[in-house]
Amino acid sequence: MKVAIFASGNGSNFESIASSEELKKLGLEIEILVCDQPQAQVLQRAKNHHIKTFVNKLSDYNNRSEYEKAIVEKLKPLEVEYILLAGYMRVVTKTLLSNYPNRIINIHPSLLPKYSGLEAIHRAFLANEPVTGVTIHYIDEGVDTGPIIKQSKVVRLQDDTETRLESRIHQTEHQMYRAVVRDLLIKNNGVVNNEKSIN
Repeated sequence: MKVAIFASGNGSNFESIASSEELKKLGLEIEILVCDQPQAQVLQRAKNHHIKTFVNKLSDYNNRSEYEKAIVEKLKPLEVEYILLAGYMRVVTKTLLSNYPNRIINIHPSLLPKYSGLEAIHRAFLANEPVTGVTIHYIDEGVDTGPIIKQSKVVRLQDDTETRLESRIHQTEHQMYRAVVRDLLIKNNGVVNNEKSIN
């Protein structure tokens, strides 16, 4: 299964997926990393894994449609089947969505629909939420909306700092994203998988 991963920052979810031997054995092929930030650490991670990159800045285009058309033109020859958003800080619009309907997956550090948008962990921490978590979902034209694939709860501990809570959320993200990609690979390979989707 050929995928493109989109990321904007450090790229820990990219690293978690790209370094998984299990996913490779099941047929995962990361064809390209698309990044909108030329200085992002994720670009070095891709280089370390010998994965090609496409740095595409929104500021180089007249509008978001032109920006996304350039991405589509880059992906088409690679025969990408799914797009995995992994800390990609751009809202995806209909130009990409229409070319990859029900094939763009996002991960978000909250139990959606709570705390959609930016700084979800920070906002949940300030609100003293006793339980937060992670959501993986297909995307639509909304912000952090679309059909939910999997959710996992992360309980806030009594002595948690925001940094500790964020670290555990990221650990949960890595495990969840690998599991979702694994299930997708198994499904595409024609193997029935009866695992529950909600933890």
